[in-house]
This record gives sequence, C-alpha cells and structure tokens, in this order.
Amino acid sequence: MVVFNKRNAFVGWLVIALAKPLAKQKTRAAARKATGKKGGAIAASVAAVGAAAAGLMFWRKRRSDDTPAGS
Repeated sequence: MVVFNKRNAFVGWLVIALAKPLAKQKTRAAARKATGKKGGAIAASVAAVGAAAAGLMFWRKRRSDDTPAGS
C-alpha cells in the first residue's frame, strides 16, 4: 500500500490551503482580545520565575545525588 501518492498529496495540500487562512483569522482575533503589553509582561515574568525555580530544584537534586555512598 502506497502512502505517498498524488491523491494524498492533493488532500494534504488542500487541508493546508484551507487551514492557513483560518489560523491567521484566529490569530488576529486572539491578538485583538489581548489586553496589551502589560498582560504579556506579567505572563513572561511568571514563566521566568517558574523556570528558575524548576532549574534550582533540579540542580539541588543533582547535587544531593552526587554525594558518595560511604559518607
């Protein structure tokens, strides 16, 4: 059974051709609903704090695993 043929290529192209404008429309609608730069800055700050906390927890766990078994 051949998966890559002209019919499947055409169907894939058609799906992408129809989905691209819809995705652009949804993106524009979501951008209009955004409350401005302040909301994005807050989200970025929360993400940065979360990433830093996760990194510190990982680093601390890795350091505690490095201790020799005999001590």
